[in-house]
Amino acid sequence: MVRINLKKLISKKDFQAVIKGAISALDAPIAIRNIEGVILLGEDTHPCLYKYPVVLADEVIGYVTGSQKAKFIADLIGYAAQADSDTRTLAMDTLEKYEEVNFLYDFSSKISSCLGVSEVTDLVVTEAKKLIDATNISLMLVNHKIGKLEVISARGKKYNSKTTIGPNVGIAGHILVSGKAEIVNDVLSDPRYVKGNNELRSLICAPLTTQSGTIGVINVSNNQLVNYTAQDLKLLTALASQAAAAIENALLHESKLKEERIKNNLERYLSPHVVQAVIEAKGEISLSPTKRNITVLFSDIRDFTTKCEELPAEKIVLYLNEYFTQMVEVIFSKQGTVNKFVGDMIVAMFGAPSEVADRERKAIETAIDMQRRIEEISIPWIRDNFLTGIGISAGEVVVGNIGSPQHMDYTAIGDEVNIASRLQSIAKGKQILVSDSVYSATKDMFEFKEMGQVIVKGKKKAVKTFEVIYQK
Repeated sequence: MVRINLKKLISKKDFQAVIKGAISALDAPIAIRNIEGVILLGEDTHPCLYKYPVVLADEVIGYVTGSQKAKFIADLIGYAAQADSDTRTLAMDTLEKYEEVNFLYDFSSKISSCLGVSEVTDLVVTEAKKLIDATNISLMLVNHKIGKLEVISARGKKYNSKTTIGPNVGIAGHILVSGKAEIVNDVLSDPRYVKGNNELRSLICAPLTTQSGTIGVINVSNNQLVNYTAQDLKLLTALASQAAAAIENALLHESKLKEERIKNNLERYLSPHVVQAVIEAKGEISLSPTKRNITVLFSDIRDFTTKCEELPAEKIVLYLNEYFTQMVEVIFSKQGTVNKFVGDMIVAMFGAPSEVADRERKAIETAIDMQRRIEEISIPWIRDNFLTGIGISAGEVVVGNIGSPQHMDYTAIGDEVNIASRLQSIAKGKQILVSDSVYSATKDMFEFKEMGQVIVKGKKKAVKTFEVIYQK
């Protein structure tokens, strides 16, 4: 309620004229007195037969003394005081609403330019500190990995950034579950209060709610007993509403950035369609070691060590990177996965981590395109000196993440991998050799030359081998 000064009220020129006219019309000795009894208007009446209070919202702000007619003047002043109070209250409410709208508009402008979660949360607690009197402000978000609230940003006394609160634990935990903002002006008497490093006496806690649910809470607290009001709660709730939307957007933005980083890293090893499948977890994709039927391709530059002696190391690295760039592009275009680079050797897989239809055919097409792409590279030295031999085999192998807890590689292990490696080792420059399993699956698609039973290193049993005949 707005306080009214009786002396100022009856000093207003227009109202004073009304009062004096009323007293004159009543033709009776009347005096208007303040709460201490001091006469503000009228004449002293001796004896004072009657004393009527001037009341505003159950509070006495003065008196009117005199005859029974003085009651009319007391009521008249009371009506005027109430009207003046209502006008002032309306003006104050209008001003508060203007300030509130102006604050929220300004806050909205600021928060719209924030992209990161920490940037958004820091702004929220900073602005909340300006809005409501507090010694401590903290913003907590749900960590879905542990299912608890944890402090993300705070202002005020030192806080423990590792503090976590579970659902229905403490006041904040209950607000998280209920989704309803609360004022607790006597925290110590609240049975939900869990004492921490900073003892609190009064607080307001508001949920950060989005369409998908409550993602956190914001706490505004004071280490002294204060009387937080419904207006304070209203302002914090409005702030929390905007903050929740901005935080959700920031979380989505960071998630997309993380996904993009993962995608960019994966695309250095997997073809784009396989990367998308891994990210979306669609199709039969597993990175755990498992048996799969795949096709393996080994490609290696003949006499590379000798070639390296002809140029400075920096030039060799430059040429090798250009060669790898071109070869990887070919492999990816046929849905292949680059398993590894070993010196100048490339190992590629078809059928892992996701299934590839006609993997034997695509492996041979890849090998032919790799040989032809070398002839198209704009650097003459690469065209003249990077003569590659390629070996391809197909069958069941173990494929997945293999290694130690400290370091793991996604790779393939098995007899067919070894056969492809050995075939590559005996292939001449520009030659493509395949095992019988690859030949059997593609004999009607390509032209082959039978090489007979070939003894390869590490194998007791000879391997039936075929050369792919293609137009060089």
